[in-house]
Amino acid sequence: MKLSLIPFSLLLASSAAFAPMHHQHAQRHRNVAQHMSTEAIEAPPMAPLTKWGDKISDIRALQQQLRQQKMPEFAPELSAKDLGIAGDKDAQLKYFQENAMDLKKKMQIHGAVVFRDFELMKEQEGFQQFYKAVGMKTCLDPLHSVSARPTVDGNKNSPVYEAVNKESRKNFFIGMHNEFVGTRAPRAAAFVCFKAAETGGEFIIADGRRMFRDLDADLVDELYNRQIRYSVMELPFFGWIDNLPDPVQGPAMAVVKGIVSAAINAKVDFDVEMLWGEAGYDNTKMLQARAPSQPPIVVHPTTAEPTWFCNVHSHSSKLRKDRESVYGAERFEDGASQINKSDMFFGDDGQISDEQLVHMDEVTQKNSRYVKMREGDVVLLDNYKTMHGRNVFDGTRKHGVAWFEGWEGEEEVKSELKEEMQLSA
Repeated sequence: MKLSLIPFSLLLASSAAFAPMHHQHAQRHRNVAQHMSTEAIEAPPMAPLTKWGDKISDIRALQQQLRQQKMPEFAPELSAKDLGIAGDKDAQLKYFQENAMDLKKKMQIHGAVVFRDFELMKEQEGFQQFYKAVGMKTCLDPLHSVSARPTVDGNKNSPVYEAVNKESRKNFFIGMHNEFVGTRAPRAAAFVCFKAAETGGEFIIADGRRMFRDLDADLVDELYNRQIRYSVMELPFFGWIDNLPDPVQGPAMAVVKGIVSAAINAKVDFDVEMLWGEAGYDNTKMLQARAPSQPPIVVHPTTAEPTWFCNVHSHSSKLRKDRESVYGAERFEDGASQINKSDMFFGDDGQISDEQLVHMDEVTQKNSRYVKMREGDVVLLDNYKTMHGRNVFDGTRKHGVAWFEGWEGEEEVKSELKEEMQLSA
């Protein structure tokens, strides 16, 4: 297979990887557990460290070159009916085993693959047989060090997690994002439908390469060179400080900030900076936790393609509020939900303008594809190339997700793709 892809590596600096300045933590010891059984008692390994790639020497020139290229089809669909194996679980499993390398190449080239009409994946056991047959290596949810995402079967160490199915969050539109927390990001993921919502609840995907191509060049240049930074938490519990005598407020704020900072940084494996601010209609004093700065565009670890790797669509406070005007405000039901508020800034803590945010939202929507999944349908995606989200819904929705640290034969796939890209250059 020949690809119409440019030799992106020509515009990449040969210097060390372009990584956030504060994320150089040693990777925790990983107990590699053999996956694949709902009865497994060992947890999968931690999600891998994020691969930021080399620094791009000329982001404008790279974007311009990408605009001149014909891009691969995004997220092609494969149907068991078209393959002549509908209704035959054994034949479906055999298909995955015999075509594992080709399917992993399709994921890398096209960003995602959508599997339709496969009875095998209607239950968790069959879903696990699917990704084992393809040769995907599971890892823990990247949220593991921060909070515990529920698993589909309730088993603490199960590799299949709930994909935001709570009834309390049905009117919360989950913005487009790549899955990563701090310094950790899965290489790939498989999202499965065990029960479709009666209305809505579509799984949404978007190609990061097309996002990078379509964004305004001036904005891309500014975002890349100033970098970006997320606020990942707000603690609106410090209004009482305003009631203290003026001479005491400053020292009290310093002590509180120090205690909270130490507690949070002891919990997560990346550096968090606490900044004072105000929140709510009454401007209550709050502490905001901000993650280290990072690039919004990264070099893909296998294909060396530039791809948008930025969660502004899900993290921007303005964009969330704009969606609330359409879908209604999120129904907070516990303290954790109330403090898990995020936002995005330039890497130097400067504000991103409303005009810039609206533009990014428009480009995101332009490149988003709604996938109405039925029972047994699976979307296998490359987490660096493909963003994902979820539409609002009514009824009962049961979707799951498995995260992958990599896959069997990865170096072979990488070598084949590199050779094909050189031939097409």
